[in-house]
Amino acid sequence: MGEPSVDRQAIHEELERARRAFHQLLEDASEDDLRRPTDGTRWTNGQMLFHTLFGYILMRPLLILMRIFGRLPRGASRTFARVLDAGTRPFDVVNYLGPLGGAKVLGRRGMGAAFDRVIAYLHRRLDAEREADLSLGMHYPTRWDPFFQDVMTLADIYRYPTQHFEFHRRQLTLPAGPQAAR
Repeated sequence: MGEPSVDRQAIHEELERARRAFHQLLEDASEDDLRRPTDGTRWTNGQMLFHTLFGYILMRPLLILMRIFGRLPRGASRTFARVLDAGTRPFDVVNYLGPLGGAKVLGRRGMGAAFDRVIAYLHRRLDAEREADLSLGMHYPTRWDPFFQDVMTLADIYRYPTQHFEFHRRQLTLPAGPQAAR
């Protein structure tokens, strides 16, 4: 018997809920709200919003990596994941510094537009995926993000940025923070 089919509609709905929530957070936040510290991080709310946006932007390279490593023997992605895990400290520095400037460069309007573009891209890509490709899998650097599992499928990767967004949304100290679009 073959692999069970992936519920693409559920993934599309997750992406749209996240898009609506992201826009609601931006819309409800004052400039002072965006400059206020988050709960439990060194970022401001605006920087955290950029960080969650960046989780979606990273989908393009993650999808490319999956297309490559998902077709190779598992040992190739295991080695790649171990190399990336070994580079966790430099990754953490870049991961921290990126939102410091990214939120300023894009601003509220730019972050909203970028979020719309990346979600539209993910909808198109998901619709274009062959059913068999959604079960492609590879190893991931589990030290980079709590939502990276040792082995993830292409379908798992489509769900990753929304899991990341939901986690960090709870750290926002904005008027519509954790309760938005639930």
